[in-house]
Amino acid sequence: MYTPKEPLQDIQHIRHMMERSSRFVSLSGFSGIAAGVWSLAGAWYALQMIETYYVAFDATGYSNDAFQKLKYQLFFVAGVVLLLTLVTAYFFTFRRSQQQKVNIWNSVSRKLALNLLIPLIAGGFFILSMLQYNEWRFVSSLTLIFYGLALVNASKYTLTDIRYLGLIEIILGLINTRFIGYGLYFWAAGFGIMHILYGIIMWYKYERNQ
Repeated sequence: MYTPKEPLQDIQHIRHMMERSSRFVSLSGFSGIAAGVWSLAGAWYALQMIETYYVAFDATGYSNDAFQKLKYQLFFVAGVVLLLTLVTAYFFTFRRSQQQKVNIWNSVSRKLALNLLIPLIAGGFFILSMLQYNEWRFVSSLTLIFYGLALVNASKYTLTDIRYLGLIEIILGLINTRFIGYGLYFWAAGFGIMHILYGIIMWYKYERNQ
């Protein structure tokens, strides 16, 4: 029995157009891979600084100046990682939007950015308040949890895969609360390894044949 292909193709085309009008689908898997690489590099460098600090700690004892210096160094590394991640994410997303002939800054992408930023900004201020009182134990777990909440909150305006990544980040953050001394390793797993895996999956599903 012959079944015409044109109606099916028309339906798929309509669904694709509806998805593009309601969701931002220009996210690139390479953005996730780059973010994961920067995060792993930052985690490795931070680990070297922490080990250097504890070597000095064992040799000379506690020094408030040395501890304050370590905090500023860690903040600097985190800032560099964040900057590199944002720059590469914009580059790859802009390149893919150009390939798809989609405006990178439209009503959908603005909703995506807003829903992403609300949990991130709230979590950022909460973490800074904790650091004000020298409470460091849950910083890594809270960054994972709030980042995961941001991804879940923004997922309704982009690809569904983002939601699953967000849930994984939340789970890792919650597990990290039970293993305080391993925060940097959880941070590397969540922001590094999971981003790389997510980027590879995204590339394979949506960009491989383009």
